[in-house]
Amino acid sequence: MISFASLAPFLGGALAVGGIAAALTGRRELLIRWCCWAVAVPVVIGAFWWGGPGVTAVALVVAVVAALEYGGLLGLPRTDRAVLAAAVSGVVLTAWLAPGNEVRAAAVGALVLAAVPLLAGDSEHGLRRLGAGLLGLVWLSVLAGLVSLGAVALAVFIAVSVGDIVAFFAGQRLGGPRLSPLSPAKRWSGTLCGAAAALGVLAALSALSLPTAIAVAVGAPAGDLLESMVKRGARVKDSAQWLAGSGGLLDRIDSLLLALAVLLLLR
Repeated sequence: MISFASLAPFLGGALAVGGIAAALTGRRELLIRWCCWAVAVPVVIGAFWWGGPGVTAVALVVAVVAALEYGGLLGLPRTDRAVLAAAVSGVVLTAWLAPGNEVRAAAVGALVLAAVPLLAGDSEHGLRRLGAGLLGLVWLSVLAGLVSLGAVALAVFIAVSVGDIVAFFAGQRLGGPRLSPLSPAKRWSGTLCGAAAALGVLAALSALSLPTAIAVAVGAPAGDLLESMVKRGARVKDSAQWLAGSGGLLDRIDSLLLALAVLLLLR
């Protein structure tokens, strides 16, 4: 069984290797992204070392930021964004304080989201607001899996991150057929290489199983395409502009979200 203690050295080593690789490329964008990771990785390590409270705190911050970015992408009113952030946060807190009741918490959140356009009497945009809110709730509530899955979630996060990087470079080098019209820059060659790398990371971390393998090989690429579909519908390139070199937080966790969803379903 994997533990946080076995993952921490791997995270530190991966960060060091990534820094060297980014420096060798000389690409400013990659160097900026590495600097962001250099700040984020110690925070993640500290959170998982702390245990339930730490992981919950990180999941809550990610949930709120991602919900606000998502609401901004779809042009939802501020009230809708605030309610969505609160609903997703409620599911995350439930995973920590009352495990097993996450579905009930999500149902309460869905009812509150439905009440917002109803009480506002929005006959013109109410249906769109409700649909967008419910999609956001389902999509982002899987962050509760960070709390319930523990070290396994951290292993999947590492594998998905490595897989994304390998897929990016392999797709550029190897070319070939496009993965989907939703993301023309992505190639099947890169996706397959990224999946192989992610599976290798899981094996190295002693976290390789059928559920985790399907999560990183199928769920992660699908998660990236899901966000691409949302962004194309909103006619924007990035979910936000505040995260240096990366756009927004949602751009960085899109693959992880669906990977967690698949893992939670299969487990």
